[in-house]
Amino acid sequence: MAPSLVLIGILVIAGFGKFDGATDAVKYLAIAVAAATGILAVISQYAAIREASALVADINKLSGASALATKVGESGKFLSLTAVIIVALSAAIFALVVTAVLG
Repeated sequence: MAPSLVLIGILVIAGFGKFDGATDAVKYLAIAVAAATGILAVISQYAAIREASALVADINKLSGASALATKVGESGKFLSLTAVIIVALSAAIFALVVTAVLG
């Protein structure tokens, strides 16, 4: 939730043109804060993916698993795809933040 609030704050400030008269130090601080919160969010997401991958591996070792367990066990490829998408979206959002702040 915090990374979203940081992005909203930066976008509102940029939307009102408040970065136009700001010093370079203020602009770089805003970018650094966005980067730090984004990096921490990505780390948290990767931790969740890692734990889900371990769960999938354990479920796939079960014999006679239920239909639900089987479906969860088949979701390993989606976890890998999610990890790739997280990186791509994070890079795109950071590029947009830099553009919004620096103009």
